[in-house]
Amino acid sequence: MDKVIIVRYSEIHLKGKNRSFFEDLLKNNLKSALSKYNAKVVKIPGRYEVFGFNESDQNKILTAISKVAGVFSYSVATEVTSTYDAIKEEVISQTKNYSGTFKVFVNRGDKKFPLNSMQLAKEIGGEVLRSNKLLNVDVVNPQHKINIDIRENGKSYIFVDVYYGMGGMPVGSSGKGLLLLSGGIDSPVAGYMMAKRGTKIVAVHYHSYPYTSELAKLKVENLAKILTDYNGGEIVVHMVNMAKYQEAIHTNCDDSYMITLLRRGMFKIAERLAKDNNIDMIITGENLGQVASQTIQSMTVVENVVKDVPVLRPLIAFDKSDIINIAKKIDTYQTSIQPYEDCCTVFLPDNPVTKPRLVNTIKEEQKINFDALLEEAYVSKEIVKFVSE
Repeated sequence: MDKVIIVRYSEIHLKGKNRSFFEDLLKNNLKSALSKYNAKVVKIPGRYEVFGFNESDQNKILTAISKVAGVFSYSVATEVTSTYDAIKEEVISQTKNYSGTFKVFVNRGDKKFPLNSMQLAKEIGGEVLRSNKLLNVDVVNPQHKINIDIRENGKSYIFVDVYYGMGGMPVGSSGKGLLLLSGGIDSPVAGYMMAKRGTKIVAVHYHSYPYTSELAKLKVENLAKILTDYNGGEIVVHMVNMAKYQEAIHTNCDDSYMITLLRRGMFKIAERLAKDNNIDMIITGENLGQVASQTIQSMTVVENVVKDVPVLRPLIAFDKSDIINIAKKIDTYQTSIQPYEDCCTVFLPDNPVTKPRLVNTIKEEQKINFDALLEEAYVSKEIVKFVSE
């Protein structure tokens, strides 16, 4: 009898002839996430089995599994041979110190097992009652849930607790996305949501040094480090300085259009980054109506500068409270609320336009050397790679 961890997926079950591609990708992502613990990962029918790890690392391994996109649930289990006697002995052993009420749950993946799920649950339940007089059956609200999972590999897994993971699809199964990563609450959550749907995240961060501090940059780096665990163990961040571009806007353009022009510059650079790095989409943390730059009119005018790459906004209809709850869940919230400025707060106008017109926006852009300034920002960018610790 061996202590193992059983990992389950959900949406992959819906795949057809290409299902093995998703299964193999998730297996590789699990192996990568657990490599530092020397844990082995094998695919069994409809499941993955994690074994060979030191028991002292178990809690760390469970935490790592919880951050792998595509994992629906997982359990610490005891593996036994799929015979009635082996299952009976293990269940009796696990319940010998229990008191109160219990119920036996059986999943018979191996249809060749001689008893069906209901029959085995009834028989094993009777064995438990005979061995432990302090237990009674409660099929509605039991205090103890004994799970028996009979798989097609000739093994059965006995466990009590079921933990839930990220769900979604394995990172790498839905292309690559360029995340506009600011130091705020929303953009890290947007990156997490897209990683959960299988997108491999690459990030771009716009700063305005020396108007913004090194601490503001460090804050974003810390957010990127947190995201690595949800992104297959790594993330590449392109750091782009927008200070000269912002100075030109501030000196030459209508103040009310500053945020609109700044964001168009960001999106223009983002599209070039995406094309140069074979990235399939641009991802933002925008939320409809949240601030002046996130009205439908503002988003439409800003996105107009992007011609060939789709822009996705996974948080577009979320309430702020929903976003905050996810940020707390993925441990980005406390970092995001640190009071360090970002480039959007530099030269911030008193009354930013909330319903910009494209014709007026283009007129304002013509007051500066739009393409040359963005070219200078682009070629001077820094590239930093972060990996899970």
